[in-house]
Amino acid sequence: MDVVFLGTPEFAVPTLEKVIAAGHRVQEVITQPDRPKGRRQELHASPVKMAALRHGLPVYQPERIRRPECVEHLRALAPRVMVIVGYGQIIPQSIIDIAPLGIINVHASLLPELRGAAPIQWSVARGFARTGVTTMRIDAGLDTGDILDTWETAIGPEETAPELSIRLAEAGATILVQTLSHLELGEAKPVPQDSARATFAPILKKEDGRIDWHSPAQQIHDLIRGLQPWPGAHTSFRGQSLHIWRARPAGHVTFSPDFIPAPGAVVQEQQGVFAIGGDGMALELLEVQLEGRKRMAADVFANGHRLTQQDVLT
Repeated sequence: MDVVFLGTPEFAVPTLEKVIAAGHRVQEVITQPDRPKGRRQELHASPVKMAALRHGLPVYQPERIRRPECVEHLRALAPRVMVIVGYGQIIPQSIIDIAPLGIINVHASLLPELRGAAPIQWSVARGFARTGVTTMRIDAGLDTGDILDTWETAIGPEETAPELSIRLAEAGATILVQTLSHLELGEAKPVPQDSARATFAPILKKEDGRIDWHSPAQQIHDLIRGLQPWPGAHTSFRGQSLHIWRARPAGHVTFSPDFIPAPGAVVQEQQGVFAIGGDGMALELLEVQLEGRKRMAADVFANGHRLTQQDVLT
């Protein structure tokens, strides 16, 4: 089947690979323009572009896909179906109408749960026990199109967003190929979403990673797991930004009788370095990074700063 593929991030690469392996003819890969990165601001190609070039596929990188010349370019290709995975631009109705079988999206949640740009991160940060992947035929709304296929999985209690992303990318690729088969054979059974049940996963902002130490310890742990690698979970220590990379729930920790820990209190004991949540439960800090410094084990950090009972993360 003739397919045009739209995608940009690493998450989309397994889907492109499996579409090719399934024998579909990928007419063109559309991805974001090369962007400057790093201190030298050198141009870097997207992961999807790199994968497309490895397979010798033509690549198209419009700055704005809604421009008339881009619409005409796609119309001239006349694909039977388009596939979109994390492309990064809103698709106008003029393009949605081109392919007879529509534009099929791989979305990393169980729609209508977590519509939006960051479903993987928010599923972990909000402490979801389960999530999954949905293929849907896109319409003009925000992830509101009819559902075609789904796959569900548990989220591990220590699993981070990057770890979950790898699993969902592979699963999404598999069910997308299944969806294309159903469409090609006329066996697809679209199911409208129940918008009354919709929740949202908005694009991440720096302030989303700010830790509120009055929150329960488990909730803080979920935030740390979910908002990796960016914006990361961060707090303040002695007036400097402290990024917490890894932690684990420690439950009740017994401290000396004269110490009544407040939310955010950070202390070093023989068994580890602990920070206190708003419910009185402790998080064991495992890996942290002070502003301008390298990542390090929490005990190395604590030894270097000689924690006192007056130290509180804010």
